[in-house]
Amino acid sequence: MDIAWVNHYPYLVAFLTGLLGGVHCIGMCGGIVGILSISQQPHIKKPSFLQQLPILLAYNVGRIAGYITAGALIASLGAGLIDLTNLDHTKKILLVIAAFFMFLLGLYLAGLWNALSKLETVGASLWKYIEPLSRRFIPVNTVQRALPLGFLWGWLPCGLVYTVLIMALSAGGAVEGALLMLAFGLGTLPNLLAMGVIATRLTKWTRNPKIRLFAGLLVIIMAVFTLLRAF
Repeated sequence: MDIAWVNHYPYLVAFLTGLLGGVHCIGMCGGIVGILSISQQPHIKKPSFLQQLPILLAYNVGRIAGYITAGALIASLGAGLIDLTNLDHTKKILLVIAAFFMFLLGLYLAGLWNALSKLETVGASLWKYIEPLSRRFIPVNTVQRALPLGFLWGWLPCGLVYTVLIMALSAGGAVEGALLMLAFGLGTLPNLLAMGVIATRLTKWTRNPKIRLFAGLLVIIMAVFTLLRAF
């Protein structure tokens, strides 16, 4: 099987993971997006899309900036490990680890096995220091508040984010890791932008067992390709 395209399109894999992970993103970030919609226009029962858009965009720009920062740090760590050890051997190990966690992610999204949720507890100790800082920016009634809030919420303990960060370990360097997380962040963007406008309908759609199964199976297929890439 020719899998050369996987070697050239790791960013596409990250983007599709973020896009398909919208099933999970709604559960993780739905509350904060709802706060954004309510805080900026508390006197309007149903704010229009244009009224919500500046705040939602600022929040998501900050959130993706948080992903990019984490990706650069993690990829730098991975590059350091590769430099200190045997290049080919270490990179293969990192790719195998990435494929393993992508497989778990697929099972998680499909609702077949919830083991990946335990990964979120790893970041809970860090989040307990970050979460109080985010309260300074609520109510989120300006772009200046939404931007830093988004950056802080980009560090929210999330198995989906952690899985892509593990992929970033084998990205090759800080720039590649940052770009990988940028691709992932852009993939999550459609779901989280839409939530502020059609939250109820979108949540109902993504909770459909068939949708969840389809998303999970596609991520598992990506995991298989990543594993083949390692060899």
